[in-house]
Amino acid sequence: MENIQEQEVFSMPRIGDKAPEFTATTTQGEINFPGDYKGEWVILFSHPADFTPVCTSEFMTFAHLEEKFNKANCKLVGLSIDGLYSHIAWLRTIKDKIKFNGMKNIEVKFPLIEDISMNVAKKYGMIQPGESKTQAVRAVFFIDPTGTVRAIIYYPLSLGRNFDELYRALIAMQASDKFNVATPADWEPGDDVIISPAGSCGVAAERMSGTDELECEDWFFCTKKLDKDLVLKEILKK
Repeated sequence: MENIQEQEVFSMPRIGDKAPEFTATTTQGEINFPGDYKGEWVILFSHPADFTPVCTSEFMTFAHLEEKFNKANCKLVGLSIDGLYSHIAWLRTIKDKIKFNGMKNIEVKFPLIEDISMNVAKKYGMIQPGESKTQAVRAVFFIDPTGTVRAIIYYPLSLGRNFDELYRALIAMQASDKFNVATPADWEPGDDVIISPAGSCGVAAERMSGTDELECEDWFFCTKKLDKDLVLKEILKK
């Protein structure tokens, strides 16, 4: 029995899996996940506990950037193993009292899930016993408009997340989908993108002979320009 429980704690969806479904009470009412978000990207993220400083800094930053994520067709949903009234009191304290990194009077408007039972946290593998048996680690799940998990990032309790990277990853995945390309290390909109390696000797030879569109370092490593304005026009809502 102990081994089965251990497996349940560590179970988590993988990239390419459908996001596990759940219904939950949140600070914005009940949600049915991911059904309520069909057609939109979602960042589902967990934090260890309410009324903790690193989590407070993260929630203020997410709330400050919420409109930016919304313009990229992405909703935010938070979670911790705390009760609804604790969530409400914490978010009110953030708005009324906390200043951080030039931000103040920050109102968190996206849903924060109550998960005292740990049901959702266990479904998503957010409980890591080696780190804590009673707190969720800082997990981030990117879920696409079809309800499919597209990327997963995990951080330990002590490490606050990099929000520039979360946004960059979101835009990069959308650009990959829209333009059928891959994005290289440190890619930002406007940078060159990577096209799939040649699938035959003929295509490889053709690419190495030179084209106006492609820049090839070798037959397997070819890039092309992708205009920044085009990327942002196709991804960001007006």
